[in-house]
Amino acid sequence: MNTATLKQIELPIAGMTCAACAARIEKNLNKLPGVEAVVNFASEKARVHYDDRQIETSTLIHAIEKAGFQIAPQMLQLQLYRMTCAACGGHIENALNALPGVKAQVNVATETAKVDFIPGLVTKDQLITTVEKAGYGAKEISETNHAEEKARRQAAYQAELRLFWISAALTLPLVSQMGAMFTGHDMDVLPRWLQWMLATPVQFWIGKRFYTGAWNALRGGGANMDVLVALGTSMAYIFSAVVTAFSLEQHVYFEASAAIITLVLLGKLMEARAKSRTSDAIEALIKLQPKTARIEQDGQMVEVPADTLQVNDVFIVRPGENLPVDGIVVEGSSSVNESMLTGESLPVSKQPGTKVFAATTNQQGMLKCRATSVGAQTQLAAIIRLVEEAQGSKAPIQRMADTISGVFVPVVVVISILTLALTWWLTGIFVTALIHAVSVLVIACPCALGLATPTAIMVGTGRGAQTGVLVKNAAALEHAEKIRTIIVDKTGTLTEGKPKVTDILPVQSISKTDLIQIAASLEQGSEHPLALAVNECGKKMKIKLKPVAEFSAVAGGGIKARIESSLYILGSPRFLTQHNVQLDKSLIVTLQTEGKTVIAVAKTGLDDSPQVLGYLAIADQLRDTSVRAIERLQQMDIKVVMLTGDNKITADAIAKHTGITEYRAEVLPQDKAEEVRKLKANGEFTGMVGDGINDAPALAEADVSFAIGTGSDVAIETADITLIRNDLMSVADAISLSRATLRKIRQNLFFAFIYNSLGIPLAAVGMLNPIIAGAAMAMSSVSVVSNSLLLKRWQANH
Repeated sequence: MNTATLKQIELPIAGMTCAACAARIEKNLNKLPGVEAVVNFASEKARVHYDDRQIETSTLIHAIEKAGFQIAPQMLQLQLYRMTCAACGGHIENALNALPGVKAQVNVATETAKVDFIPGLVTKDQLITTVEKAGYGAKEISETNHAEEKARRQAAYQAELRLFWISAALTLPLVSQMGAMFTGHDMDVLPRWLQWMLATPVQFWIGKRFYTGAWNALRGGGANMDVLVALGTSMAYIFSAVVTAFSLEQHVYFEASAAIITLVLLGKLMEARAKSRTSDAIEALIKLQPKTARIEQDGQMVEVPADTLQVNDVFIVRPGENLPVDGIVVEGSSSVNESMLTGESLPVSKQPGTKVFAATTNQQGMLKCRATSVGAQTQLAAIIRLVEEAQGSKAPIQRMADTISGVFVPVVVVISILTLALTWWLTGIFVTALIHAVSVLVIACPCALGLATPTAIMVGTGRGAQTGVLVKNAAALEHAEKIRTIIVDKTGTLTEGKPKVTDILPVQSISKTDLIQIAASLEQGSEHPLALAVNECGKKMKIKLKPVAEFSAVAGGGIKARIESSLYILGSPRFLTQHNVQLDKSLIVTLQTEGKTVIAVAKTGLDDSPQVLGYLAIADQLRDTSVRAIERLQQMDIKVVMLTGDNKITADAIAKHTGITEYRAEVLPQDKAEEVRKLKANGEFTGMVGDGINDAPALAEADVSFAIGTGSDVAIETADITLIRNDLMSVADAISLSRATLRKIRQNLFFAFIYNSLGIPLAAVGMLNPIIAGAAMAMSSVSVVSNSLLLKRWQANH
């Protein structure tokens, strides 16, 4: 086959684990007619030459999916230009989603688009071209052009402000003569030719944007607010121009057309100013990123750009300076203000071995640190990325508003035409009918509907980031309000996650040192919190560990291994009982009622009858705020359910201490997700809080999942909401923030619907003149955005 005559496509493939996977995909593709494919396992891509007369790209994708793999989509964020209302966002979204393999979401408030696409089916250039063909502009957003975009917006705002003042200066003489209406004098205080001269530059120079926007929208197959403004003002202007040109005995409405344009411009300026404040939180985070760092060279401290630091570079932070990157303290001690990450104002003590984070402030003492994460890998960069993605996402509640906005303008135009026809027919006066129709056109505003949800989401997610609550997407923020049952893991969530050995109780003629030596040797290498407690105890006692062999472990149970010639068993009382070890049940119950976890150690003798060697009691201290957090959640009418792998007696002691009335004990890690499913099956809308890798399946199963911020990366990646502070109170804060945000969204939607439901009929029956209608339309969007900004008053309850 001559590949020179074929089309070429490169598809990224997710899910390949070995070369055999690549071979299977390659085989499936090459079975298709007119296809030559090579799959590269290393690059995880398939390069396909195909005859587009015989086969479509969708068939290629189906063949890959049939082999059990997925095409890995890429995400592109676009900054959009020349948008004027929610209808514009709908047109862009529809145009992008019409492309193969593209899923786009447009945020009207941020004027951005989040686009998931399959490389090979479309390119970034095609996506941008599609937006341009729809009549708008687009540019890829990168991490480096935040400042550039802000400067562009500021310059555009200043240019708009200058045009507004020119428009106001030209319009004011026209509007001022309206005062004659109240004194009974002739309305034409100014000569009509002068009114015409004043109104013309407002209509066609200042108002050029409305004609351009309307043309672009209509060319793209839709209609937006610009269509309404251009149509309404043009009707008033053209009628007035005809009356003036032919000296007809009719009133002219130059003041109406000019005033409408000026008022709409004022509204857009106020809206832009208010919208810019919705992103204050993310702007504040970006500003926190230090531009320089100090390193030691030839015994001297040298200042270098922060973005030149590499992992493992050693940097120095003096008192009062911000840390340039994430790292670990290698020398010195100090306290660091981490409020920008956690929302907690109390300083955090730092010594050698502790973690430090970019943009936090060193308060006293000099710190020497080794860089662990730089650039886009720092925690601050991750927070900025997460907040941007959340602010660019859509909440499910917005769907109704989007649907209405999509058909809003054509419906309003039809209502305006009907108003013109019916009023003319009923009154017999064309001028009256025309003014009513113009009022209908200019009072209608799809912008308020389009801004109702995204502005509240932007302020809400930004406010959350400032208080240590990171929301992955708008849907998570919306769903958190519905939670009626919160499921909490015990270790690391209710407790500090740092258990310690409190009791060492040998049984045979064995010393405490020997018992810990055996236990620590068996537990070496394990990352389980209880194993870490045993290992830490061994380190403090300066015990030398012995090598183990024939190691086997049972998740949630215990371990068996050989040390030298003897076989040992270590684990929970239930695990040892299953291996026929006789235990002191009364001793175990006594320790468990104190809220301690008990593990036992046994040795299998020559006759294969295991003998208990002793017991270790381990306690994990409750977090200081756990009891208050449980009480607060219950006051919010949320039921708290505790899941733990501990036995029933220990679980009962913890539950009573914290005020939890429902719990599940002896739940193995793999069974946590099943417990979540059971609660959901009872119709309970659930939230799950966890911190470890073993919590990830349960987190994924819950309706809304929360990850404690210092937990594992897997838990944080799986969770819908990440809590930077190690504090269950943050869960209550997140739900409180969700409720506050949804209240604002519902208020905004109510205002937007009521405004249009009342405004359009009033304009149709002549109760609103065009100027008042234009002012009302201009202010409707401003009122919605201003209401969203009130969310900035929301406070976390630490």
